[in-house]
Amino acid sequence: QVQLVESGGGLVQPGGSLRLSCAASISILSFNNMRWYRQAPGKQRDFVAAMPRGGSTVHAESVKGRFTVSRDNAKNTVYLQMNSLKPEDTAVYYCNADNTVNTYWGQGTQVTVSS
Repeated sequence: QVQLVESGGGLVQPGGSLRLSCAASISILSFNNMRWYRQAPGKQRDFVAAMPRGGSTVHAESVKGRFTVSRDNAKNTVYLQMNSLKPEDTAVYYCNADNTVNTYWGQGTQVTVSS
């Protein structure tokens, strides 16, 4: 069974940084895409960033220039480096991956940006 496990969330002050990790139970090269989403309380789940297997990364306008998605194929892990964090970045961040069989989600990791 495919599992995605996020980690790295926490409480950070505005302007601070965090790096989220998404570790997969299988080779991430088997996925067509790996993505990050986030969901704030009472709001819909929004796209944050994508790492296609063979293409360029994509970042939502709201995080462009501050967040960077990357991958380590040897560790089967995708990262989300988050810099210059703002209170509006507060949300549960989810890892997502898809292949020809299914779409998979992690359990989420909480990020809280507050002074």
